[in-house]
Amino acid sequence: MSDHVRPIDLPAPETLARALGSRLPAFQDIAWTGSTGSTNADLLARARSGAGGGKPWLLGTHLQEAGRGRAGRPWQNSSGSTLMFSCAFDVHLPAAQLPALSPLAGVAACEALRAVAGPQAKGLCMKWPNDVQWHDAKLAGVLVETTRNPGGREAGYTVVIGMGINLIDAPQLSLALGREVADWTQVQAASPDRVSIAADLICASAMAWHDAVQMLEREGFGAFKQRFDQVDALAGRKVNVLDKGDIIYSGTACGVDEQGRLLVQTPQGATPISVGEISIRRQA
Repeated sequence: MSDHVRPIDLPAPETLARALGSRLPAFQDIAWTGSTGSTNADLLARARSGAGGGKPWLLGTHLQEAGRGRAGRPWQNSSGSTLMFSCAFDVHLPAAQLPALSPLAGVAACEALRAVAGPQAKGLCMKWPNDVQWHDAKLAGVLVETTRNPGGREAGYTVVIGMGINLIDAPQLSLALGREVADWTQVQAASPDRVSIAADLICASAMAWHDAVQMLEREGFGAFKQRFDQVDALAGRKVNVLDKGDIIYSGTACGVDEQGRLLVQTPQGATPISVGEISIRRQA
């Protein structure tokens, strides 16, 4: 195995958790495990049980054995090849506004990764609703899930935002998946300290989500439209909108509306596309 694809030697889970705790004082609980089924599922179960005290929480793992993407698609990472973590936040929003959390999480994640990347950041962008890309290749997947807090309507919801960032192995992943995949070595090929970079990525993303969720509660998604435009990978590009594999719309992506829905310009006008109903594929 070449040095380029060698798994990153992350610190022991408890060491990494302590390091993150010193940098994330706003988080009430931070944990990192050697392995688990799904960090999102673990935090959702904890929220539903009513245990664990105040939020926000952060949970990461070296190895995720039952990870999930959108539409419940399963996948498993290799230890040291993917940075896997989830954050849980209390939110007080009407149910109709909860879908906006998905593109919100993608915008904040892309901005956070750009901040870590520095001068190399220009190629980082976001494919609606929340895939972070390096140019046209997927670098990180984001999964947003919500559950109502115990205690009735006044207790609000818990939103869990999980992300997996490919650290290495882009060529092998691209071959296995039959599509272009990126990893962090392409963004920062000359990074002097890969362990420090991992902590930087986690902390930047966690705080970006923390701040974005609070801003969404105060100002709504409209406050993020300009920020979305700055990271939008689909703007002005021809896209197909698919539902269960069937094309239902073809047109040009033209940003998002006040609810975070993708707008696709078709002969009938700008059509809003809701999170969770469809997937987007660029036209050939």
